[in-house]
Amino acid sequence: MEENQRRERLQNLNVKSPERTRIFTISNQKGGVGKTSTSVNLAVALAKHGQNVLVIDNDPQGNASTALGVPHTTEVDSTYDVLVDEMPLNDVVVASPETDRLFVAPATIDLAGAEIELVSMVAREQRLSRAIAQYQKDREAAGLERLDYVFIDCPPSLGLLTINAFVAATEVLIPIQCEYYALEGLSQLLNNITMIQKHLNPELEVSTIMMTMYDGRTNLASQVAEEVRSHFPEKVLQTMIPRSVRISEAPSYQQSVITYDPQSTGALAYLEAAAEIAERGASS
Repeated sequence: MEENQRRERLQNLNVKSPERTRIFTISNQKGGVGKTSTSVNLAVALAKHGQNVLVIDNDPQGNASTALGVPHTTEVDSTYDVLVDEMPLNDVVVASPETDRLFVAPATIDLAGAEIELVSMVAREQRLSRAIAQYQKDREAAGLERLDYVFIDCPPSLGLLTINAFVAATEVLIPIQCEYYALEGLSQLLNNITMIQKHLNPELEVSTIMMTMYDGRTNLASQVAEEVRSHFPEKVLQTMIPRSVRISEAPSYQQSVITYDPQSTGALAYLEAAAEIAERGASS
């Protein structure tokens, strides 16, 4: 009964659009914490809540592109072309079959070489930032609604791809796995973000920390969640993303969990988390 009420409440939720476009970099230098799942499912959830959302796949693996049902073979124009050849983002972005209002800039394997190619280029850290700003202008010129949210999915390393994402973003969302060693590497990530704030993007802030892969049956998961909350009381979302087979299965069907199994606990958790992020943005 409680689950049905939760579903009903989420379906009837009125999510307000932010006053200006919120650009999130989803980042954690630790691999396997649910970065791509978070990018994809929050984007779909917010689009289903009526927001205009762009996902920029900035990871050579292209997992976000796969999960959102967007082709990303080497023949496809991608974020590589935007970063290296300065192709307009407008020429790369495609609509996702997942839901209305959701757009994707796909990634191809070519991005793996972009790190090396960017090293010698002028304004190498600002390329993504400039491309997003121009894309917003192009949308406006075409009479389209402005974007409400941009999610940039990054590789688990601090190279020029991730630095471009940090410079382009206004907010960092850090997914943290509810397992042993969860906080390992986090202090280094925060130090790196401080360096970016100091030298390249003073507007950047760590606004959101999300607990992923939560298993309420284990004491360890509860202890990790408590520890993270004690360190970052203002930044951790109340909603925790459960460990879920459905979330893991969905990408193999080229879908988000919200489309793959809308009634699952994983889908409901992401819808709830998206609403909480939108509410926090409105209140701040």
